[in-house]
Amino acid sequence: MSQQPAAHYLRHGQIPFFRLPCASFADPSAYAGAGAEAVLLGVPWDGGTTYQPGARLAPWELRRVSALVQRFHPVHGIDVFGTIAALDGGNVAVSPFDAAAMRERVEAEVAAVVAAGAAPFVVGGDHSVALPALRAAAARHGPLAVVHVDAHSDTSTGDLWGDEFHHGTPLRHALAEGLVAEGQLHQLGLRGAWGGADDFAFASGHGARIFPIEAIAERGIAFVMAEVRERIGERPTWLTFDVDGIDPAFAPGTGTPVPGGLTSREALHLVRGLAGVRLVGMDLVEIAPPLDHADMTCHLGASLLFEGLALLALRKARG
Repeated sequence: MSQQPAAHYLRHGQIPFFRLPCASFADPSAYAGAGAEAVLLGVPWDGGTTYQPGARLAPWELRRVSALVQRFHPVHGIDVFGTIAALDGGNVAVSPFDAAAMRERVEAEVAAVVAAGAAPFVVGGDHSVALPALRAAAARHGPLAVVHVDAHSDTSTGDLWGDEFHHGTPLRHALAEGLVAEGQLHQLGLRGAWGGADDFAFASGHGARIFPIEAIAERGIAFVMAEVRERIGERPTWLTFDVDGIDPAFAPGTGTPVPGGLTSREALHLVRGLAGVRLVGMDLVEIAPPLDHADMTCHLGASLLFEGLALLALRKARG
């Protein structure tokens, strides 16, 4: 299940994530016999966006640019695709008009992946796809440590938009449903104006650790991630990465840009800073290719996925 050689990839003309083998089955139960340790799943959904749509197109564009990513991680010193068996599981087939059906299908697909002993890498899509993925992962692993990179807290209610499950709500539901272990929501990169003085009260009431962008700038990524790693310990960990956590100067292709975020280098170092944690899954969301420039955001997104896969490979190699 390693990367295909470039000549093979070019010859057949198909575009899987990272030139990986594609799952050739329609029945998710077949993951059990596939032998994969990581499965990448696209979710072409942006029905939960509150500003500019376009994130439904990200799975296709990220596949295209990920073909340029090679297999060896120079910082960790590991052959990622030679160490873990990874598959492109295709896209979860969702209707663009039915949010409840999207959540049901994503949860079922992710549940099938984790039941097979693999880590799901969910490529959205807007951030509302994270909730069903977290439900499936927590059903398998128990309450999770969640590392949440975002410009926004995503603990909103549905009051403003009249929808309890828009892309600004997934972490509120995850906390309320007990999917996150007490004190194990680590929110990084939050910034921008608040709706009110109590915007972070809900998360703080559940023991969330909040690292606004000012704290990261003052203390540095390495220091912050060392603290996050120490607090997580050996808990099963999910990384939910909203690309708007990155400054739009580096990642313009997103529907809810907020100035003053992480640089692309800081974003990559943030994920690398989770080296050693027990990563059980990841989602990468809110990349909107129609708003991108020269594939900047898509290339960065592919690199972030590779960094997540490298965490799996590194932990496996260390035993």
